[in-house]
Amino acid sequence: MVLDRGFLARPALEVAPDLLGALLHHDSPDGEVVLRLTEVEAYHGEADPGSHAFRGRTARNAVMFGPAGQLYAYFTYGMHTCANIVCGAEGAATAVLLRAAEVVAGVELARRRRGAQVADRDLARGPARLTVAAGIRLADTGADLLAPPFLLESATARPPVASGPRVGVAGDGGSEAYPWRFWIPGEPTVSAYRAHAPRRKTGL
Repeated sequence: MVLDRGFLARPALEVAPDLLGALLHHDSPDGEVVLRLTEVEAYHGEADPGSHAFRGRTARNAVMFGPAGQLYAYFTYGMHTCANIVCGAEGAATAVLLRAAEVVAGVELARRRRGAQVADRDLARGPARLTVAAGIRLADTGADLLAPPFLLESATARPPVASGPRVGVAGDGGSEAYPWRFWIPGEPTVSAYRAHAPRRKTGL
């Protein structure tokens, strides 16, 4: 079933675990890649010290303020693009970071983008690898994920869900007080957990 805007127009902490197992389609000029989401992180806007919106609206994070269903893409470490699904009420600045996925269609295209020697489990294992495999670019920020060339479908069956601290987020936002990373336990495509590195932040 294709997801609708109402599904995404809920708080990030409700949407994030419900996205596990969902299918993200991206039909680019090179062809279509379909990802089954296996790991995500919730970010709760101005109330969340790990969020890009923690200090309010800026030119960079404006897309986070809605409407739900938009793609928020951002550049990190000067080399990687990360992809997020805007959710919640318009103006709330909440979003879900897509951390990892299984490539279920378009595997050869994803492999051409990621490298011929990359194992299937690693094609979209981690947020930067996920965007490369799917062909998502920084220029796609603001795109509607509920309209071509994108599409979101619900999971065919609800998977089990595990939760814990977010990956690589500095300060309080990366602590156990914010167990807002959700993943499918036992899924080999889930990225390896690491605590934040000094002077670095990958939250949104």
